[in-house]
Amino acid sequence: MKRFFDVATPTRAADGFGVALDGRAVRTPAGRSLAVPGEALALAMVGEWAAQGDKIDFATMPMNGLANAAIDRIAVNREAFADSLAGYAETDCLAYRAAEPPPLAARQSDIWDPILDWARLRYDVAIHTTAGIVHCPQPTETVARLRAAVAAFDAFRLAGLSPLVTVSGSLIVGLAVAEGALDAESGFRAGQLDELWQAEQWGEDDLALRTRAAHEADFKAGARFLSLL
Repeated sequence: MKRFFDVATPTRAADGFGVALDGRAVRTPAGRSLAVPGEALALAMVGEWAAQGDKIDFATMPMNGLANAAIDRIAVNREAFADSLAGYAETDCLAYRAAEPPPLAARQSDIWDPILDWARLRYDVAIHTTAGIVHCPQPTETVARLRAAVAAFDAFRLAGLSPLVTVSGSLIVGLAVAEGALDAESGFRAGQLDELWQAEQWGEDDLALRTRAAHEADFKAGARFLSLL
């Protein structure tokens, strides 16, 4: 749509911080109050609105998009959304290793093992790994504790966690980034390890590059969103 405002400013209300366009409070697509818990996040959202040109491109407004998702999609059924992310505990990509070639297996160990070691200590869990793609069941207590960790996230933190988990295919990577044990760049590369390896060996086309760039943008947006809460 065409730009319909001149000035974007932050606002403060009883339920948090928001955005005003020419003095009028912005609401979510579902018409709810766009109130976020952190002033830093609200300022970032204001910046996204202010940076728009003659036409508004919502794809360039990830902080606003995640805030809207937290309010309109996640908060209305937080438990079910948390459960969907927690399900990655049973199929976490870090548990599935390559049997060959040896250099790929070694890289997986070098990059993934420290992340798994962090999770074992952080949540006091056992995490099994396997070579191949045959399902590797995780201990019932491990799954329960990781589910409990995700269930403790509020709607806004779940909104930020979601792209970390879905892009990487790893709940553990997502939690490590969310808790500051892993930076966004390292987390993204850990989740894309196999794809990056294949690209090194065989090269890749423009579509693969664009797809990875989009995934990286989503992943890093989730990490930034969490850092602003």
